[in-house]
Amino acid sequence: MKTASIMSERIASVFVLLAVFAFAGCRATISDKPPIHINPNMDFQERFDPQEANAFFADGRSMRPPVPGTVARGFLNEDVRFYEGIDESGNPVDIAPVAITMALLERGRKQYDIYCAVCHGKAGDGLGPIMTGKFGYVPAPSYHTDALRAMPDGHYYGAIANGIRTMPSYAQQISVADRWAIVAYIRALQKSQYALESEIPASVLEEVRARGAANITVSDN
Repeated sequence: MKTASIMSERIASVFVLLAVFAFAGCRATISDKPPIHINPNMDFQERFDPQEANAFFADGRSMRPPVPGTVARGFLNEDVRFYEGIDESGNPVDIAPVAITMALLERGRKQYDIYCAVCHGKAGDGLGPIMTGKFGYVPAPSYHTDALRAMPDGHYYGAIANGIRTMPSYAQQISVADRWAIVAYIRALQKSQYALESEIPASVLEEVRARGAANITVSDN
């Protein structure tokens, strides 16, 4: 027992000593010596800060615009159909230049619910909370009209990218790929409200019929 007590005291003394060294190392002191840089690399590189003057150039600017005729790597957006939603003649493309997959539609649904549903409604009927809340906004159109069903895919892309009438541009918020995903989802919404029976897969046709029958109101007259 005595030996165990001695060992415990020694261990406690070691911990106390380590604590003293730790606190001593953290004391607030002021030194005129430069900080130690284990791997200085480019810590002290010669550079210009933003908006700083640079006498090397005639205009005195250190922040230089791109050389005329050059394009930054990854920014050569040659495919106008994909990046602008128009064809070579400047007309909106009829069909989105992307493969329509379930993953794309799911992405479109997610982005639509974030950016579009507040005005256009979850079902695309123009009855989003901004429109039904009596906030004084110009009513958003329903996608389920003959006129908008007949619009080319490029029309919707252009509305997202550039804005249309009182709707602002969402080019800063929504990437090019996500714009096409939203366009695809809008088409899916339109189909959901205006599909022919022959266009509905047999696997879900019975469910659609059952839901339709459940929503029929029976009159007493």
